[in-house]
Amino acid sequence: MIVAYISGPYRSANINGITKNINAARVVAEKYWLKGYSVFCPHLNAAYFDGLIPDDSFLNGMLEILRRCDVIVMMSDWELSEGAKAELALAMELEKEIIFD
Repeated sequence: MIVAYISGPYRSANINGITKNINAARVVAEKYWLKGYSVFCPHLNAAYFDGLIPDDSFLNGMLEILRRCDVIVMMSDWELSEGAKAELALAMELEKEIIFD
């Protein structure tokens, strides 16, 4: 089974924006589960963990998980996210399949 990593904006200026981003990621994750992928969605894995550990620790952890995935799915508005840009750069470096959803 192909393992897909969902990448897109998480952070926002307020909790409503974060919730919107988590919900958008969930929709994309559901879409890829229905297509037959095994899906890792960092938005859901660490939802509302803000402040628990430094942001860099989350990003580094998610990059490690990305290394173990087969494909990265870039959500719309990924360009607005520094984390998603870093994830895309790593996926390109590792020559992962990249899907722009």
